[in-house]
Amino acid sequence: MNLVLLDAETLGEDLDLTPLERFGKLTVYPRTLPGETSERIRDAEVVITNKVVLDRETIVKAPRLKLICIAATGMNNVDLQAAEELGIAVKNVAGYSTPSVAQHTFAMLLYLEEQLAYYDRFVKEGSWSRGGLFTHLDRPFLEIAGKRWGIIGLGTIGREVAKIAAAFGAQVSYYATSGIPHAGDYPHQELGDLLAQSDIISIHAPLNERTRGLIGAKELSLMKDRAILLNLGRGGIVDEAALAAELNRRELYAGLDVTETEPLPEDSPLLNLSHPERLLITPHIAWASLEARERLLEGIVRNIEEFVG
Repeated sequence: MNLVLLDAETLGEDLDLTPLERFGKLTVYPRTLPGETSERIRDAEVVITNKVVLDRETIVKAPRLKLICIAATGMNNVDLQAAEELGIAVKNVAGYSTPSVAQHTFAMLLYLEEQLAYYDRFVKEGSWSRGGLFTHLDRPFLEIAGKRWGIIGLGTIGREVAKIAAAFGAQVSYYATSGIPHAGDYPHQELGDLLAQSDIISIHAPLNERTRGLIGAKELSLMKDRAILLNLGRGGIVDEAALAAELNRRELYAGLDVTETEPLPEDSPLLNLSHPERLLITPHIAWASLEARERLLEGIVRNIEEFVG
């Protein structure tokens, strides 16, 4: 078979793609621009894509195409109806990133909660050496134990975060973005109550009509002083201009692994804060531990095996 991988850079240069070669001729493109897609998949029987869009107009120009493998869980970049009408199978990979995202959630939390950037800088610039005291306590930090942790979106990842948070001694509650509480092992709260009462809030929800703009200026104003907001769901859930304004206005902390536009525009208000230490941004990496990407590739290989078998 002819296999085409359209955006290999999104999987990382350290990932061994040779398991795909046993299915046939593999053509790998680091990136694919919208105007390049049709030509690159014209003779393909299997197309592998992470974020490259495969719409109806594109896939009808690939008459040999039999299988689309999405190198992700979300399937919004493929016209599923068109694929079905044309007899093209579409397979994604679910669950591969759960440990990675949960771990990154706590990495972001601890970085912010324990003021690690400040203390690292304090030592490395020589202030500790000159201070004469064995410790330095100018930036107090708090423990997770005993704090209230509110989770927005208690799916597979949200549940993993809840389990770890509880192990730290946090009191976990959640808000169901579907509007239908579904978990009896953790208390459900309405969004306003969760925001007002939680010390730590983490978002692990998809972006849809119920979650777009869910956290705006009104919602942010409900949060406690010194509370921490972590978004590891989708960028459009949080109003970024409102978040920037609130971080400038009072002592509130946020960690974002996702933004509404990715990569983040250079003129984003998030990059021009009067208190930049209150915000940690990582470039959509929570899903991408080496182990998670290896599991993702294994899932793609398994999907092809099942299809051809």
